[in-house]
Amino acid sequence: MANKVNKEIKFGTDGWRGVISDNFTFKNVAVVAQSISNWVKKDLKPKVKGQPKKVAVGYDTRFLSREYAELVGCVLAKNGIEVYLSDADIPTPALSYGVVTTKSVAGVMITASHNPAKFNGIKIKTEQGGGAGTDITSTVENDLFKTPVKQMPLEDALDEKKIVMHDFKKDYMTFMRHYLDLKKMKNAKFKILTDVMHGSGGTLMEDAVKGTSLKLSLMRSEINPYFSGAKPEPVKAYVGELLKRVKREKFDIGLILDGDADRIAAVDSTGEYLHPQKILGLLVLHLVRNRGRKGGIVKTICGTTMMDNIAKKLGLELYETPVGFKYISELMITKNIVAGGEEAGGMGVQDYIPERDGTLAGLLLVEMMVYEKKNIKQILDDMEKEFGRYYYERCDLPSGKGRFHEKEIREITTLLGRKVVNVKGYDGIKLVCDDGSWLMLRPSGTEPLVRAYSEAKTKKRAVELIRFGEELLRKK
Repeated sequence: MANKVNKEIKFGTDGWRGVISDNFTFKNVAVVAQSISNWVKKDLKPKVKGQPKKVAVGYDTRFLSREYAELVGCVLAKNGIEVYLSDADIPTPALSYGVVTTKSVAGVMITASHNPAKFNGIKIKTEQGGGAGTDITSTVENDLFKTPVKQMPLEDALDEKKIVMHDFKKDYMTFMRHYLDLKKMKNAKFKILTDVMHGSGGTLMEDAVKGTSLKLSLMRSEINPYFSGAKPEPVKAYVGELLKRVKREKFDIGLILDGDADRIAAVDSTGEYLHPQKILGLLVLHLVRNRGRKGGIVKTICGTTMMDNIAKKLGLELYETPVGFKYISELMITKNIVAGGEEAGGMGVQDYIPERDGTLAGLLLVEMMVYEKKNIKQILDDMEKEFGRYYYERCDLPSGKGRFHEKEIREITTLLGRKVVNVKGYDGIKLVCDDGSWLMLRPSGTEPLVRAYSEAKTKKRAVELIRFGEELLRKK
């Protein structure tokens, strides 16, 4: 039985995720918490010599997230670890930042991020606030079921101060308001509409710009663990009402946060969806040209070619990683990085924790509009005029319907009339053509899906490539 259950607890690109009441059960969450406790006790040192090791624990707005977080805290506490437990649902970046401010040795976040409502999950954070790498998740995974679970009642843990309820939002908001140039933003008149997608972003974006003349409105900010029947993912398919409202009500920008507010997407003033790939370019240009930042930039293997052009013109070193922000996070710790981002909308910036943050990234886009005195559509047009316009497409197939024939894909020498000049295979397979267009196929590390990505200088070719990729995946 243990071996069967163990196979159901697998850490992927960003933590362990499972279906509530199927494999994501209180029993399995307790088992994972015990393994995390064993890792903390064995491998980590307290931040303050002679004091207990501390771990920060947070949770999002999903069904039973608070109860799962309390259970994790009770297991950690019984194992002699001091726990800072969030007193409310919070974004993942707030928990990550709290790991640092509470001088904790690690963090545990209960969230399934952008997955459908039936999922929940566990993310592990390092002492720097970044996502745990495979060295840590493998250690935790390999320890599952090897020791009995130790757990104490929540009331006892609170009475004995082994669990301390903590307001993670306070320090997070203080940081946010210091990082942004609120003095410059004070008299700006832009209209912003933010779709929180019923997630833990809540009112934080609105709170961050209090005292300015910015008119920021929220939609879907109320808690709904069912997420209105859609995935809390900032992709075009789930934000139709936002697209309509931005155009109809003449907003200068629309912003979209995912379920745990660590990802961002945007909509321009015409109601056109602005892909996160373009957001990374905008952030780099703003931080380098407007705020004088220096350093390298990071994209993932399925990142846009525009970042290559920006890096070359600005004289910045460009790093490329596998998919997963934890790889970007590692570079942000070891290198001087201005900004790094992934195609799904996770963006991290300099002089912060090595973590993605949708709220901060979105507000930096607003700050960019203030600096340049233009709406986001005008700024985007300027960027594409200077660095080229690229069309990006993505489709997902359930793994039961989508097959990943690696050998067959690697042997492709032409794609729709263009010669394949480069094949990258360190995370999925990416086929790059002689005209710069490309197609990439990759099994998801967070959901039972196979993903296809494409990019080209014309929308027609990008769509044709993605359809060709879909046909490849559907082959039996």
